[in-house]
Amino acid sequence: MKKYLEIGKIVSVYGLKGDVKVEPWCNEPEFICEFDRLYSKDGKKEFEVEHCRVQKNMVIMKIKGIDSVEDGQAMRNKILFIDRDDVELEEGCYFFQDLIGLTVVDIDTQKIYGKIKDIFQTGANDVYYIQSIDGKAYYIPAIGDVVIKTDLSDEKMYIRPLEGLFDED
Repeated sequence: MKKYLEIGKIVSVYGLKGDVKVEPWCNEPEFICEFDRLYSKDGKKEFEVEHCRVQKNMVIMKIKGIDSVEDGQAMRNKILFIDRDDVELEEGCYFFQDLIGLTVVDIDTQKIYGKIKDIFQTGANDVYYIQSIDGKAYYIPAIGDVVIKTDLSDEKMYIRPLEGLFDED
């Protein structure tokens, strides 16, 4: 598993003092504001967050050392990362980045349906987009009745499909 996880992208400067506007890549923009430090992809560069707030589903952030419009412009299009060790997820919660690529297996028959290629947030529940080996697309709801077990170490998600979910007709 990756140590550093993408959390958002700096899209523009906000104001005259170097604040930046961040497009969040997480369920809730407020999540980003919980961190005092963010990182570059490899973790070699650390960004100290001085203050942070949410405005219209975007995050306005002040990063230490970014003190002018020019400094902020230089940060534009940079991807921000969090250190996985800085987050404690609730039981049964996963980072999308950990789920994408998992092989989806029927828990009862061991039939392999394909790999998770993307995840969509619908409001009621997430939906996993699965692509089979022969290129067929399937969508499964991320609900307890369907997703029985997620094994990140084995890179598999075990499901019990709802009736008709994988029917060809």
